[in-house]
Amino acid sequence: MASGDLSDSGSAFVSVPQIKVLTMFRLGLFQMALGIMSILTLGVLNRVMIEELKVPALIAAGTIAMHQFVSPTRVWFGQMSDSKLLFGYHRTGYIWVGAVLFAIASFLAVQVVWQLGFSLQAGIWTTQTSIWAIFLAFIFALYGLAIGLSATPFAALLVDVSDEDNRSKLVGVVWSMLMVGIIVGAIISSGLLKQIALNAPLDVLRSQINRLFLIVPTIVVVLCFLATVGVEKKYSQYTSRSTAVEREDKISLGRALRVLTASRQTGIFFSFLLLMTISLFLQDAVLEPYGGQVFKMTIAETTKLNAFFGTGTLVGLSVTGFLIAPRLGKKNTTKLGCVGVAICSLLIILAGTTEEPKVLQLSLILFGFASGVTTTGALSLMLDLTAVETAGTFIGAWGLAQAMARALATVCGGALLNLGKAFLTTPLQAYGLVFATQAVGILLALWFLSQVNVREFQNNAKLAIASIMSNDLD
Repeated sequence: MASGDLSDSGSAFVSVPQIKVLTMFRLGLFQMALGIMSILTLGVLNRVMIEELKVPALIAAGTIAMHQFVSPTRVWFGQMSDSKLLFGYHRTGYIWVGAVLFAIASFLAVQVVWQLGFSLQAGIWTTQTSIWAIFLAFIFALYGLAIGLSATPFAALLVDVSDEDNRSKLVGVVWSMLMVGIIVGAIISSGLLKQIALNAPLDVLRSQINRLFLIVPTIVVVLCFLATVGVEKKYSQYTSRSTAVEREDKISLGRALRVLTASRQTGIFFSFLLLMTISLFLQDAVLEPYGGQVFKMTIAETTKLNAFFGTGTLVGLSVTGFLIAPRLGKKNTTKLGCVGVAICSLLIILAGTTEEPKVLQLSLILFGFASGVTTTGALSLMLDLTAVETAGTFIGAWGLAQAMARALATVCGGALLNLGKAFLTTPLQAYGLVFATQAVGILLALWFLSQVNVREFQNNAKLAIASIMSNDLD
């Protein structure tokens, strides 16, 4: 039985095979699934709400961002997967349950979006509109809980099945598949939405998008199962690495938080990750409306913009994982990526002056490449700053930083767009405010990065964690 295999007292001495490249790509199917799902929320729903349903950008971005604002629960989900088996596994059971739940929540969310839009048809914000907006935020919060329940144990699984010498390659492969998912999701969504013209009737819009939100989440759930079935049982080194694995209570959430503050490097990297992610994703909620308003693109065309961004990122991830990071080092690679993101943010503004979609597409390919360089470097650093004894807890903390940052980025992007529309004279200037702020933020993140010292973390954290674990046994 699976649970018996995992909990057998002799399992710590069983030789675990090293993960192969083919299995790395299979694990990547999970990230591919998440990439596809991100297209539905930030690639389709945000455009429909802001452009077609005329929901204020701040409200649209704020409701969608709720799926990230519940991210503090990721620390708990990570700690829970460290300590409690589900279906006989530390990680896999949580991944499967979360996948089913976020697929269901995504379909419920789009149904509420229609009700919110219908309540605004008269152009007046009513009490009914407020109720639907609050309910939509609640549904996205549930969606975020399900994503955290699935994604946090998955990231911890990556630590469990890898070693320091093959971890960069695993990160490159798995996060490359995330970009493949974004590209595939953009192509599928664009194809399914091709019939929708600019200013299409709402009944046509509703029918086509409902179909999209039935087909795609079903595909996503299947991918999540295929990605993880059998991997943990065969490759996980969690039982041999963790000094606490045989304890029923393991580490409580309070103790986990003490573990996270055991090294000052954790706080420094947490701050860098927060600011970098905010800056990297500030355009998330406004890119498709930017294409619609400034470049006069249809929903299908703006959804396909994600394919150009994803292609650039995929190349960036692949090249960085196998060529750039091994030569420059993880920290210098991340610095190079941050500078590239700042430059490309300004290129996206310049593309708007041409009103030529092909120029925007080229800018997004370059922006994606720079994002891929930054992401690979930062994720590799993140895994180096993860204590193997409490991988789920640490991954939960990093997931918290990234998710909270993406939530803030989504809301701030919408708020900056509203601010720009209120005080600036043209749509290009309003959207340009968002992209310019993005460039400034990513450069500020470089200062925190300069303070990161992996060796200091590795020297101090192990002793501090051992002390905390020892005290817990008293």
